[in-house]
Amino acid sequence: MGNKLIDGIALTIAIVGAVNWGLIGFFDFNLVASVFGSMSWISRIVYALVGIC
Repeated sequence: MGNKLIDGIALTIAIVGAVNWGLIGFFDFNLVASVFGSMSWISRIVYALVGIC
């Protein structure tokens, strides 16, 4: 049960990262930076989690 939960969370974070990179590539729009601020500590955590996932 625990592995399914972790896999689901990792998949969700990876999808968020993929959508963010797609927006950057197609529209030059950084969703994470616009929501959390440019390189704030929260956005750094989001980027680190995406990298780990």
